[in-house]
Amino acid sequence: MDNNRKELSGLVHSASMDKTIVVNIVRSFPHPMYKKYVKFSKKYYVHDEKNSCEKGDSVLIEESKPLSKLKRWRVKKILKKAVKI
Repeated sequence: MDNNRKELSGLVHSASMDKTIVVNIVRSFPHPMYKKYVKFSKKYYVHDEKNSCEKGDSVLIEESKPLSKLKRWRVKKILKKAVKI
């Protein structure tokens, strides 16, 4: 199957909803005029079918069809689990 879906990686910001997590993606890019690197962050609502993600996990998410009003992404895999203290 041809898979042209976008993939992003980021940290789980919230996992308090059922089958939904909020992932914070941080990008940095040079400012066009000043050439200083600028950080830009955005939160995505992501579908987590198995409720396996927890706050602080590093995850890889991929684009999908609209699953609800805000969810357009789903968890592809968990890259790193959060450290429990």
